Amino acid sequence: MQSSHCWKQRSAIISANPEVRLHYIDCTPSSSSSSSDSEVPYKGTILLIHGFPQTCHQYRHVITPLSSAGYRVIVPDYRGAGQSSHPAQGFTKSVMARDMMQLVTDRLGIKDKIHVVGHDIGGMIAHAYASRYPDHVASVLWGECPLPGTRAYEENKVTLKLFHFVFHSVLDLPEALVAGREGIYLKHFFDKLALNTAAITTKDLEHYTLMYEQPGAMRCAFNVYRAFEEDAGENRTWLRDQGKCRVPALALNGEGSGVVEEAEGMIREMYENVEVAIVEESGHYIAEENPDGFVREVLAFVGKHTSR
Repeated sequence: MQSSHCWKQRSAIISANPEVRLHYIDCTPSSSSSSSDSEVPYKGTILLIHGFPQTCHQYRHVITPLSSAGYRVIVPDYRGAGQSSHPAQGFTKSVMARDMMQLVTDRLGIKDKIHVVGHDIGGMIAHAYASRYPDHVASVLWGECPLPGTRAYEENKVTLKLFHFVFHSVLDLPEALVAGREGIYLKHFFDKLALNTAAITTKDLEHYTLMYEQPGAMRCAFNVYRAFEEDAGENRTWLRDQGKCRVPALALNGEGSGVVEEAEGMIREMYENVEVAIVEESGHYIAEENPDGFVREVLAFVGKHTSR
């Protein structure tokens, strides 16, 4: 794990009624350098958005390398996850993207365009961010998810490999069956989807389990999935009315991913300016399975779209 001495962990209230508080990590380039001689020019801000069944802990290996390359790195727990609030509603990805936008612009005061990186559920949020707030986004990188509203989503949402899409959508029953068995349930996904099976250690699993054992945490996790059909409708409507998103986009997936074959077609449905990258020696959990590969691909792409 990379040194975290330069990280600031904070929380910010981004909605007052009802109150929604986001926990986040903030790592700036200046604090990531061991001496002034090794400082690099500031290049911009990268927002990293995690997936399920994870939290901001997912990016523990990549925060410092990205910051050391000259970027301020912001890593929130999205609403309902980790140390953020567990509200009763607001789990469409457009609302969750608005949370991120308010954190970045209103609470942190970042007015320049940022680079948005999302994995899994975070990928869906990243798409909502880039499409709804394109004037605030320099580039967007997302993957490891069938984006609601695309053909890949419609073709795969009721397949066995995505059984949890249906299971999580059932009201109340998932909460009842998983309660007290959170660790068993989360481990299923790590074992099933990782290529580098050593990436998620026992300590990591214990951390994720602790986060999802919190009151309301699994309810929120399931509600994220229960909003998928609404997300699909919103994304299709946005595409019809606004056209393809013009923000430069990278489809970022692991070589062992279950969506790697559909990634390019899926992102081309939604974006005009598209690139595709595949991280070797990684399954679904790229930033944990091959952090060096993740950092390399992220820096290569955002570097093309950094104006500084």
